[in-house]
Amino acid sequence: QVHLVESGGGLVQAGGSLRLSCAASVRFVRVTTMGWFRQAPGKQLELVAQNVDDGTTTYADSVKGRSTLSRDKDKNTVSLEIDSLKPDDAGVYYCNIDTWDPSTRWDKTHWGQGTQVTVSS
Repeated sequence: QVHLVESGGGLVQAGGSLRLSCAASVRFVRVTTMGWFRQAPGKQLELVAQNVDDGTTTYADSVKGRSTLSRDKDKNTVSLEIDSLKPDDAGVYYCNIDTWDPSTRWDKTHWGQGTQVTVSS
């Protein structure tokens, strides 16, 4: 009942900007949180930015001040822009959403397929 489509990513020059977008198609559930995680080679999956149901947005310290997460609750879309890219920003970025099913009252986490970001120096 949930399908995520990611776009953006690819090869970006250090110092440049990156924009990733994610569109969620959902049926019978409500989207509560939307955000992005990333996994760099040899490192653990980490939260980059996330918007929760009350409107609060959290950013990883590594991108704070140079990134913007934008969410459209009506369209169930979320985009992430990171400026002043660094080599450490490289990795696979995953769209992540949480949904709530009113019929079961269950929360569930969903992941996109991932999009590769390479930062050239």
